[in-house]
Amino acid sequence: MYRDGNTGYHHIKRFFVSKTVRDREYNITQGSSDTEVIYFTANPNGEAEIIRVALKKSKGLRKLSFEKDFSEIVIKGKQAVGNILTKHGVTKITLKQHGGSTLGGRKVWFDRDVLRLNYDEHGGEYLGEFNENDSILVILESGEFYTTNFDLSNHYEDNVKILKKYKSDTIWTAIIRDADQNNQLYLKRFCLETSSSYNKQNFLGENKNNKLILLTSYPNPHFELTFGGEDNFRNPIIIDCEEFPIKGFKTKGKRLFTYNVKAVKEVKSVQNVDEEEYDIDGTGQLKLF
Repeated sequence: MYRDGNTGYHHIKRFFVSKTVRDREYNITQGSSDTEVIYFTANPNGEAEIIRVALKKSKGLRKLSFEKDFSEIVIKGKQAVGNILTKHGVTKITLKQHGGSTLGGRKVWFDRDVLRLNYDEHGGEYLGEFNENDSILVILESGEFYTTNFDLSNHYEDNVKILKKYKSDTIWTAIIRDADQNNQLYLKRFCLETSSSYNKQNFLGENKNNKLILLTSYPNPHFELTFGGEDNFRNPIIIDCEEFPIKGFKTKGKRLFTYNVKAVKEVKSVQNVDEEEYDIDGTGQLKLF
């Protein structure tokens, strides 16, 4: 928003800057003498705020303030004159409300090399399109999880296991070695509930010695368990996780077997297509074949 030096009128405009030349100055007003920029914000995704404008008292002026929604203003080039907001003098402009994007969702990528987000399509793992109220789910190797916004200033830990767009109805399936139960394997299905951004919670339980063996958000996972040690004579068993109830992420889950489990293989279809196999060593850690 700017006051034109020739007329004294206040203009409002929204514009984009497509290309610029280094060290060259550009005029976003009409360039008249005594022209003054009164209000200015930069909105990477076309966010449109609502402002409150207070006017100077003058004879015959009954309404001394009004509101203006920037989303009502058409986006044009930087040299556009803009719309006349008011012909009266202005004493104050304040932000009433931040607005959402008027350009649709913002595409976001996660670069694991620097552990930061970016809006560059060549910048790592694509997370999807994000609108104003969307958030990012962060799951750490320790079982801790939390959500963040999708601001470029975010920097994440180096032990990030999963980072993706948060969906509250996503069903997660985890196999955990429970330290309180002689390191036996438990399976649990749950949704990750978040109360506020950056609030860390843990789905592995209170015992810090609990170990995460496998975690997946595949809709209907099947696991193949192979036995070892004194139980190596037993045939592998396929577990259909859909038979397990979905509960809160703080629940212990259901014990799988008391047998010695050597490896867990995720079978993403009954035809054994797209498999991942995990070897479980004596410490409860994983080795991916």
